[in-house]
Amino acid sequence: MKIYFAGPLFTPYERDFISRSAVTLRENGIDPFVPHENPKFANPADTRSPAKKCFDADFGGIDGANAMLAILNGAEVDDGTACEIGIFSELMKVDPTKKGIVALHDDYRTQAKGEGKGVNGFVLGCILKSGVVCKTLEEAIAQLKVWQAELEAEGHLENAGRTS
Repeated sequence: MKIYFAGPLFTPYERDFISRSAVTLRENGIDPFVPHENPKFANPADTRSPAKKCFDADFGGIDGANAMLAILNGAEVDDGTACEIGIFSELMKVDPTKKGIVALHDDYRTQAKGEGKGVNGFVLGCILKSGVVCKTLEEAIAQLKVWQAELEAEGHLENAGRTS
């Protein structure tokens, strides 16, 4: 099963967390598209703007995914991650191979009894419409495996040439 791994990528710590989590996903038979692992700017002959290159590459990852894993940690949900959640949610309306969104939220500051203001209600509603919020990567993987089994039972993974 292919997933799009959404989350902030602006510090070495954020990229490292997502990269290490991607290794665990792959060990569990899940194929993550990790934006910072996919070169967007390698071709000097490409005259698109950096923003267009980024959008095209990442949209391709979202469009080709069966599910999304989104990191919600931080004082607020990363704006790019929120946009990716919205795009995937809309694509789910027309693509039965898109099973849902799993949000990973283990930041105590923005949980119910934390110090912060909590996750934006619209973003959270978008996630809960089609998925779940998990507190651990293990919980997230368990949900992704449920959807993977559904896709296999429906014949979508074989039909799309995807394997676990």
